[in-house]
Amino acid sequence: MTMPPFPVIRLKPKTSPKAVRFGAPWVYDNEVVTDRRTKAIAPGSIALLEDAERAPLALVAVNPVSRIMGRVLDLDTTASIDRAWLAARLRRALEHRETLFDAPYYRLIHAEADGLPGVVIDRFGDTCVIQPNAAWADVMLDDLAAALAEVTGVRNVLKNSGGRARALEGLDDVPRVLLGAAPDAPVPAPMNGARYLADLTGGQKTGIFYDQRPNHAFAARLSKGARVLDVFSHVGGFSLAAMASGAVSALAIDGSEPALALARGGADAMGLGDAFQTRRGDAFEVLTQLGQDGATFDVVICDPPAFAPSKKALEAGLRAYERTARLAAPLVRPGGYLALCSCSHAADMDAFRRACLRGIGRGLHETGRSPQLIHTGSAGPDHPMHPQLAESGYLKALFFRL
Repeated sequence: MTMPPFPVIRLKPKTSPKAVRFGAPWVYDNEVVTDRRTKAIAPGSIALLEDAERAPLALVAVNPVSRIMGRVLDLDTTASIDRAWLAARLRRALEHRETLFDAPYYRLIHAEADGLPGVVIDRFGDTCVIQPNAAWADVMLDDLAAALAEVTGVRNVLKNSGGRARALEGLDDVPRVLLGAAPDAPVPAPMNGARYLADLTGGQKTGIFYDQRPNHAFAARLSKGARVLDVFSHVGGFSLAAMASGAVSALAIDGSEPALALARGGADAMGLGDAFQTRRGDAFEVLTQLGQDGATFDVVICDPPAFAPSKKALEAGLRAYERTARLAAPLVRPGGYLALCSCSHAADMDAFRRACLRGIGRGLHETGRSPQLIHTGSAGPDHPMHPQLAESGYLKALFFRL
């Protein structure tokens, strides 16, 4: 009897194989027969997934220490998961991005939605930053970096190891230079007419948030001649786009001084430093103080971190979004605009919108003013959504006229 080229994991008898056959990207640990052989499979190994009748379903990346036991790599069970396979997935993703963008600044790989489960790759000109958030990608990281350089022509490839996802996979938090060299200074990243500075080695995530690009652009349309308040600003995502579109002033608020320094550097690079101010502090405390001071702005944007990163945190997260809206709404002048964002996949659009409206209502209850919802935004098209993975459609943006 010929031994299979891959270890085998098998669905439990009561687990239907239809989900995988129709594109579901994950197989959970409670859906798989977990005997000693299964538990002994090394994290990151490629395995053959079979249904309960031993019929082959897919090639999957296995991690016995993760709740996500198997990540579907290919429904072709005869495929070779190697450097050429990686290059083919990268070429398909690159073709889409080159259709969308004139310059090589974008998310190149958005995990499952681009056929590389758990892998995020952001591109900054001739440098790419990889977040390998699944064990299989860590195992194949050198091949992935080589394929990336082959397909895109980038000279530098960095590994970013931060974030909650790697911890859930039992992976390390050690960054690496995979190819070329790490930049010795922040890297310029043009977007929406603005000039951002991205710290690719010490910044948050991969250095910049490309996902907000279309929402930055919509806010910028509202900001010509406006006074803008950008709360949870990071490197000035919304405020620099607004300044590039003719805002007369912007105040960026964030808890990170390094992020604010990058925002100021971007404003200076655009020749707009004199009209750009920053304020470091807890966002809720600063919003409260601005309200007590009677400050108002034409456009206020709040883009906080994920207040609800999991279902367990959902209720507390929704209360935090409501509080943000309650404190921000009174700072908007009559007829001005308020943008509220969420990157929490556990809070769906309906729940997020209800929390925002409750907060706005409480914030404006003594004024007689009411909100108009004028635009709903999501991540840009370089962050495609996997149709069967709600987590890949995490970003939400609501724009109100008050």
